Amino acid sequence: MARILVTEDDDAVRSFVARALTLDGHRIVTAEDGADALDVLRREAGAFDLLLSDIKMPMLDGIALALEAAPEFPNLTILLMTGFADQRERAEELDRIVHDVVPKPFSLAEIRHAVGGALAAGRMRLGGAETAAAIQ
Repeated sequence: MARILVTEDDDAVRSFVARALTLDGHRIVTAEDGADALDVLRREAGAFDLLLSDIKMPMLDGIALALEAAPEFPNLTILLMTGFADQRERAEELDRIVHDVVPKPFSLAEIRHAVGGALAAGRMRLGGAETAAAIQ
């Protein structure tokens, strides 16, 4: 299964998401805000299949985190989540680096589905890049 970094400042949401994804067999690391997540990514050389991050957080929000992480870790798939419509609009401008934005509140089935879709898209993107490199 996948290795996922879950970044969320709300303890209850972070625990809910981490438990749900662990039940699906994923290996989960958590961070309380974007600055903490960026530290984890750098310390572990981006060794994650997915960054799942809230948008609205103190210190470094999810959009700023995505903008920092994407160029540094180009193979990392990024999925954002938010309960604020204006934040979703901000994230839409990042289509080239963010797979999708999951609206909150979400059900267990919805977050599992969103994560599954993001992981599948990441595998396709990386598989396509590897195939293109092998052809050249």
